[in-house]
Amino acid sequence: EQTEVRFNSEWMERLGAAGMLKLAASHTVARMLERDDFSKRFKGNQPIAIHEFLYPLMQGYDSVELKADVELGGTDQKFNLLMGRELQKQNGMPPQVVLMMPLLEGLDGVNKMSKSLGNYVGINEPANEIFGKVMSVSDELMWRWYELLSFRPLSEVAAFKGDVASGRNPRDIKVLLAQELVARFHNQEAADKALADFEARFKQGAMPDEIPEVSVQSVDGGVQISNVLKQAALTASTSEAIRMIDQGGVKLDGEKVTDKSLRLDLGVVAVIQVGKRKFARVTIV
Repeated sequence: EQTEVRFNSEWMERLGAAGMLKLAASHTVARMLERDDFSKRFKGNQPIAIHEFLYPLMQGYDSVELKADVELGGTDQKFNLLMGRELQKQNGMPPQVVLMMPLLEGLDGVNKMSKSLGNYVGINEPANEIFGKVMSVSDELMWRWYELLSFRPLSEVAAFKGDVASGRNPRDIKVLLAQELVARFHNQEAADKALADFEARFKQGAMPDEIPEVSVQSVDGGVQISNVLKQAALTASTSEAIRMIDQGGVKLDGEKVTDKSLRLDLGVVAVIQVGKRKFARVTIV
């Protein structure tokens, strides 16, 4: 009840062309080029569109209209957040406090977590999927995730690092993180079950108790295996499917698939495994 949602169209429409020109005149191109990505693109002779210069000004102007006291954002938004402070001062207002958070690297350990890049853990994903994704990250990235995602005291994380340095398997520490995150977005029972399922699959080679059911539409009485994998969302594309087959990462009812031209006929029901974590019970219809 204490939250108020505002849309900046409310004041952008009121600002109009004259107001936008005045806003654009408040800062120079040289000031805009202080932003790191603009500077790099300018030095590399890469194009920068005019509207890209306007974006920080428009975001900063939001702080003026909202009379913001505090603005939150990632470290990649530093330039835009500080622009809000500058515009507030120009308009005779006390500048807002800027609170920035470090960016969370995704599963690849390189780029920030992003759904568009496919390197993310979805908070509404099944418990087994969250658990498996956390367990798939590198040991180095695990510490970063502990720092940014875990509610454990940093002193405890430091103790974990000491344990690993003394010979403890980092997998044991990663399991604790995976359980914590699953319990947060599901519950402790789901976290315990995800651990048991993970250990069954990876230690004993068993399949999970719950396997998603998928129906794949046949064409001319059958479907090529690469298309089955794509339609069942076990791979992102047919080319990835072929690559996984070449790498020995695809199993059909427990048997490794080696024939890229394999067709599954109409009516076939089979359990397909891709990599270590992805399973589907596929019916060709």
